[in-house]
Amino acid sequence: MKINIGLAEDNNFLAESMREKLSFFDDLHLKYTAKNGVDLLEKLAGDHNLDVILMDIQMPEMDGIQATEQVKSRYPQIKIVMITVFDDIDTIFNAIRAGADGYLMKETGPKELHEGILDVLDGGAPMSSAIATKALKILRSAELVKSDAVLDEKVNLSKREVEILEQLSTGLNYQLIAENLFISPQTVRKHIENIYRKLQVHNKMEAVVKAKKQNLI
Repeated sequence: MKINIGLAEDNNFLAESMREKLSFFDDLHLKYTAKNGVDLLEKLAGDHNLDVILMDIQMPEMDGIQATEQVKSRYPQIKIVMITVFDDIDTIFNAIRAGADGYLMKETGPKELHEGILDVLDGGAPMSSAIATKALKILRSAELVKSDAVLDEKVNLSKREVEILEQLSTGLNYQLIAENLFISPQTVRKHIENIYRKLQVHNKMEAVVKAKKQNLI
């Protein structure tokens, strides 16, 4: 099965370079390229059947961090890997807070890019070695503060939301969860959006970890 990919990159030369890297692998299919966040959201409105978005950070009209927030709020099932030249702490922190699932540098080679895409679809968080240490420091400090704050608040999930979280924690996709619970995939997606909002998280891994910490599942 082909992995459907969207690319947000305003630099034509770099977009072509990324397209060439992706073309080396038969399991990757670049569906479309957007020149900025606004363009990306418009393209997603017409076709959001994507597995992964490769997201540049510095773009006109709407940058990659703002676009990531928008995409994650509307299409939380799509994985987002930041592809950028920025490795400063503030940028990494803002990208992670926005909901980015991975963070690779633009000089990443085809093999590492392919492995990163497969990794993020398997629930991982691919990161170039150049930023991994910085990101770990950020995550450790941020998670301690965030976890303490959320644990102080009682999160109330409905019975159906708990059922979906339990299914999600086993690695099932939306379609299988829908079949198991006799509801539509669209209903599953809506419940998951509500779960993310209540738990104040951006992805499946965060939701499951937080729910387990609070003994919700």
